Amino acid sequence: MKVIGIDPGTAACGYAIVQGKGNRLTALDFGWWKTGAAQRPQVRLGTIYEEVRHLIEDYRPDAVALEESFVGADARTALSVGQARGAVLVACELAAVEAVEYAPAHVKQAVCGYGRAEKVQVQRMVQAILGLKDLPTPHHAADALAVGICHVLAPPLLRAVG
Repeated sequence: MKVIGIDPGTAACGYAIVQGKGNRLTALDFGWWKTGAAQRPQVRLGTIYEEVRHLIEDYRPDAVALEESFVGADARTALSVGQARGAVLVACELAAVEAVEYAPAHVKQAVCGYGRAEKVQVQRMVQAILGLKDLPTPHHAADALAVGICHVLAPPLLRAVG
């Protein structure tokens, strides 16, 4: 199974391609996209859409897994994350690729064994699970890797219901 993991955001959007073969998980690629705050919202969202579209074309994943929005104290941030998620979901729909979402606590539970793990814990566990030489940075990329790992490791029934 090959999955694109996405940690959505308009200022910084993490991405990762995780492949599972048997008991082995591999990171094929990971990183992040940054858009400028001075850019118009439609330009920023268009950039995210295009980047996801290119990843889908290049890697032909079985699914795209996104981290659900965490609604914290800042409604403005939640809105922009939601818009980024929308751009990713549109790219998936137009490419006919399944899109699934996981709550941040579920991702942390799957990767770290603890749903309230800190960012550094997630980075270290992602590094260990994937056998990466270096700690994956920035945390947006590490989070995208974690979302991909979560989906690959999800039991088939859980993947079927999203």
